[in-house]
Amino acid sequence: MREAGPYFVRTAARGDLPAVRALLIETWHDTYDSLYGAARVAEITDAWHSIAALETRLAKPNCEFVVADSGEEIGGMAFAEALDAGKTVMLHQLYVRPQRQGRGIGVALLDEMEACFPDACQIRLEVEEANGKALAFYDAHGFAQIGRTENCGEGGSGIPALIYEKPL
Repeated sequence: MREAGPYFVRTAARGDLPAVRALLIETWHDTYDSLYGAARVAEITDAWHSIAALETRLAKPNCEFVVADSGEEIGGMAFAEALDAGKTVMLHQLYVRPQRQGRGIGVALLDEMEACFPDACQIRLEVEEANGKALAFYDAHGFAQIGRTENCGEGGSGIPALIYEKPL
């Protein structure tokens, strides 16, 4: 468990999922409405961030699903998966409520994800090229672009993204 100001990072539980879903919807609309439009963002969040979709992540093998909790709200969340016999960590999600960004929550979530996979050699992620805040965050924390994809996240999404990686 790591602290981030008044927030502490802990393993997500079933009871957290409605708050995690609300956080994801809020963050996605704040970040992506101007890029994709509110209707497309709602469509994506309904598919990718439904309670059922989040629930499958709780029990998925070789994965970690954590939240930053103040005791009053969930301020951030992260989900990662070990690939390549544990040598690569794929950081699928790291989101912090827009009004809580810049307070160390993202750093605490990233640190926790790195600590959860002690045998990993690198951590990788996909990030929307127009998401300047995320790019600046990952650049500042040792990530570098190693490629691109035309289908960020779910297969066939049609959402282009940069692939970033950091050695561990």
